Amino acid sequence: MANLKIVEKKQQLVEEITTKFRESQTSVVVDYRGLSVAELTILRKQLRDEGIEFKVYKNSMSRRAAEAAELGEINDTLVGPTAIAFSNNDVVAPARILNNFAKTNENLEIKGGVIEGKVATLDQIKELADLPNYEGMVSMLLSVLQAPIRNFAYVTKAIAEQKEEQGA
Repeated sequence: MANLKIVEKKQQLVEEITTKFRESQTSVVVDYRGLSVAELTILRKQLRDEGIEFKVYKNSMSRRAAEAAELGEINDTLVGPTAIAFSNNDVVAPARILNNFAKTNENLEIKGGVIEGKVATLDQIKELADLPNYEGMVSMLLSVLQAPIRNFAYVTKAIAEQKEEQGA
């Protein structure tokens, strides 16, 4: 009877991880070997502040979940001490936070991940990390949209000033 309960718990865990892989906009797989408890605490707080879940699972459970989510190509990264950051709200944030943390903590190694349902390489995760966050993208869009209006205002002002000079 005890074995049956263990099997049920493992199945529930695999289903939980599968759901996270499917529902996350971005999942980043990292090797955290060598990080101190203090460093891990700092990293967890940075991720939590952005609404990102950071979990350590047994690789065998994560591999089964990846297969169930049709992301089997990620199984190569699920080796050794592995943690996974799941983000449902922000595509860029987990990659940005983990990449920045890895720059100052060489013991954190990004191995790969999943971006919007597609398995991503380390290079793709790093490219994603370099993108601005949502607010940054909105700010860039607004400045692009405002540029023609601003230019029109400058031209209008210049024409008005020129006519004033001619009329004076």
